[in-house]
Amino acid sequence: MEIACLDLEGVLIPEIWINVAEKTGIRELLATTRDIPDYDVLMTQRLRILEENNLTIHDVQEVIDSLGPLDGAKEFLDWLKSEFQVVILSDTFYEFAAPLMRQLDYPTLFCHRLGIDGAGKIAEYHLRMPDQKREAVKRFHELNFKAIAAGDSYNDTTMLSEADRGILFCPPQNVIDEFPQFPVATDYEMLKAEFLKARGEIRA
Repeated sequence: MEIACLDLEGVLIPEIWINVAEKTGIRELLATTRDIPDYDVLMTQRLRILEENNLTIHDVQEVIDSLGPLDGAKEFLDWLKSEFQVVILSDTFYEFAAPLMRQLDYPTLFCHRLGIDGAGKIAEYHLRMPDQKREAVKRFHELNFKAIAAGDSYNDTTMLSEADRGILFCPPQNVIDEFPQFPVATDYEMLKAEFLKARGEIRA
C-alpha cells in the first residue's frame, strides 16, 4: 500500500499567514516558505512582527475561523483517502489547524506546536523535529511503505525528494525553476492524475 503525503497550506487550505497579513494590513506577514526557504528564519521573523504589533493567538485564530478549505479540496481529499493511506505533513501548528481540520473531517495531521503565555502572546514555537516532513517519509519507508508526496513550497522539496514520487501542486515559478525534476499539477484533477500515474510507476 502506498501512503499519500500532502502539505496542508496551499494544497488543501489557504495560506494562514497571508490571510493574517491581509486582515491586519501588515505586509511583512505576507512572507511564506515560498519566499524564505529557512523555516526558522521565517518563524523568528513572524513572532517578532506579532510582538511588535501586539497581536495574540486570539487575533490569529479569529482570522483562521473565517477561512475554509480551498475550493475542491474536501472532495479531492475524500477521493485520495479512497485510493491511498493519507497523512498530512505540515509546518503549521495544531493551535492554528484545528478549525480547518474539522472542515476536512479530521485527516491525520503531523505538525508543530506553539508556546503561548497566559496573555495569549505567541512566545515561541516548538518543532516536532527538524525537517519533519522528510523524516516522516523516511520512517514510512522503514515500515516498508511506498510514499507519494505533494506540496507547493520550498519546505516541501525535501519531502518530495525523499518520497518514491514527488509532485508540485500550484507552486510559484521560482520553485518550478529550481526543482524541474518534479511534475507540476495546477488543479485537483491534474493532481489526481499525477497520483495515479505515480502509483502505476511504483507498481510497475
